Amino acid sequence: MRYRRLGDSDLQVSEICLGSWLTYGGAVERAQAEACVDTAFELGINFVDTANVYSRGRAEEFLGEVLTLRPRDSYVLATKLFAEMPDGGRGLSPEQVRTQLDASLRRLKTDYVDLYQAHAYDEDVPLDETLAAFDEVVQAGKARWIGVSNWSGEQIQSAVYLCREHGWVKPVSSQPEYSLLHREPEEDVFPVSRPNGISQIVYSPLAQGVLTGKYRPGEPPAEGTRAAARPDDMWGYTEEAVLARVQRLRPVADGVGLTLSQLALAWVLREPNLASAIVGASRPEQLYENAAASGVELDGSTLAEVDAILAS
Repeated sequence: MRYRRLGDSDLQVSEICLGSWLTYGGAVERAQAEACVDTAFELGINFVDTANVYSRGRAEEFLGEVLTLRPRDSYVLATKLFAEMPDGGRGLSPEQVRTQLDASLRRLKTDYVDLYQAHAYDEDVPLDETLAAFDEVVQAGKARWIGVSNWSGEQIQSAVYLCREHGWVKPVSSQPEYSLLHREPEEDVFPVSRPNGISQIVYSPLAQGVLTGKYRPGEPPAEGTRAAARPDDMWGYTEEAVLARVQRLRPVADGVGLTLSQLALAWVLREPNLASAIVGASRPEQLYENAAASGVELDGSTLAEVDAILAS
């Protein structure tokens, strides 16, 4: 496993991050979830990402129970706030930043998180109020660094300007969706982030599992897969044309000795502004496969082949 510095923070994070959306605290049986966490640590994954809203708090509770058995300095822990919680709290007001972080810390059984992230941009709260509250929780020692998720380049730049103006701690990370099938962050998020000491922590690098190649055009999704159980969560990636392009990537992966998943992860990791790619895992063997993408360097001809297929 290779590690990268997260923005201009002092955090060194594994190139593969263990995510917990739609998995831990509900969908995956407890013993299996524990086995996934154990496997992640065995493989050198030191970065764990969650959010208060995942499984309505149960993902944080699960992680709190399993991570408390490990030295606190052996992993980098990130969580988020924004979406409505069972107590009705939502958004990025100063009150919610304080309240939701305290609740997350209780569930996670820790005194601090390494990275506290705004899960979305809040149009209803003045940005300076949110950033001042983030600075407050950092100064209080409840979070070491702050980040954002699903923010545009313009929103990120506005945050950086305000933080510099007021002397507040600024974001060191951005968490956008990014994959071979979703490249929009290249247009504005990456260009703004690079000169401002902000790294990307990308989610859905396998496009909801479509880039594993397990979904084939003209065939119904297999029972037990996400596409079968939660078709509304597939974000259009199971359209026939998309699935056909993904299958045309298979010979490229075979030619460089990789699985489709490893090719897709190595492709996102080619980006210097990227610190880590978040993967979910319901089985330990998925982590073995995905972790093997760390350190893989794709040559120019392979990247050109991939681009040509996706543009077809």
